[in-house]
Amino acid sequence: MAGGDSRPVGVSPSGEMPLPWLREPLLRALRLERSHALLLHAPQDAGQFDLALTLAQAWLCEHPGQAPCGRCSACRLVHQRSHPDLRIVVPEALRVRFEWLAEDDPLLRASAKPSREIKIEQVRDAIEWTQRSASSTRGRSLVIHPAEALNAHSASALLKTLEEPPGNLRIVMAGSDPQRLLPTLRSRVQRLRVEMPDAKQAKAWLSEQGVAVQTDRALAVCGGSPLATMMLLEAGFDDAALAALPSAVARGDAQGLLGKPVPLVVDLLQRVAHDAMARAAGAGARYFDDAALPAGATLSALAQWQRELLRVAAHDEHPWHAALLVEALVTNGARCWPRTATPARRGGDHSLHSAR
Repeated sequence: MAGGDSRPVGVSPSGEMPLPWLREPLLRALRLERSHALLLHAPQDAGQFDLALTLAQAWLCEHPGQAPCGRCSACRLVHQRSHPDLRIVVPEALRVRFEWLAEDDPLLRASAKPSREIKIEQVRDAIEWTQRSASSTRGRSLVIHPAEALNAHSASALLKTLEEPPGNLRIVMAGSDPQRLLPTLRSRVQRLRVEMPDAKQAKAWLSEQGVAVQTDRALAVCGGSPLATMMLLEAGFDDAALAALPSAVARGDAQGLLGKPVPLVVDLLQRVAHDAMARAAGAGARYFDDAALPAGATLSALAQWQRELLRVAAHDEHPWHAALLVEALVTNGARCWPRTATPARRGGDHSLHSAR
């Protein structure tokens, strides 16, 4: 999903939580006082990264309680991401998205290709940082997000620190799928699942952000995540556009997807494929209305299309020709509905090869 996201870190000086539904999981996390390494996880973006940052702030707060006070010097430094005892490790791609860049940062160059992985050099730098003396008696806090971005080498480099943290170090990781982590890493952390807000709370938060349209379908497509819903709406996908998407795909009509961020388009197409497969197998849809899904799709063809989407999703930083890629994916998806007429393709052959 595109766009800058200069999200605040932790509780503000006015005492506001970064997201209102995080107060209860924060209390649960703080009750795990003896755990030096936590993994906060949710299938969708429930704000687990925001919770990890707030938890780290609570560990460093000079007036610890049920939440960080937000007003002490430690809290203010955390809020500004300048506390000497806080280290936040995220992939380069997220630094760009969060606008966490210095004026001379190499990632600002037009030729830069920000990595989506947490590199071993980042982990080694963080480990070296953990071995220094803390500036206060509250110890140090290391935040890593998303945990799945740790590749095999960077995850292995972190294992000893997770098992034997130096000094009064606490580590909190945020992610979406613990099963994607190395088993040796999973065994060294305590897990805490972060639940989505209910629909009423999600809609109330979206309304506070200035969203004045219906969001039922967008919330469903986003698995109930108001954060993902906000990004979907900002990209131009309201409920009406989402309701029309499965039929458009079945017709081979990619017009509504052109000009959108490729990772977002691929994610939406994966959800269309998921629901079409569920319907072809006799089950109900998860993201879209059953009535919005055209009948007649072939299960084997849908499975092949889904594999294609997964392959593209794994390499969405590849220098694709975005418009050709999107049209190729939609055209290939339309072939799963053999009884649906597919519009003539523009610009010749819409294969993935031609989209490179």
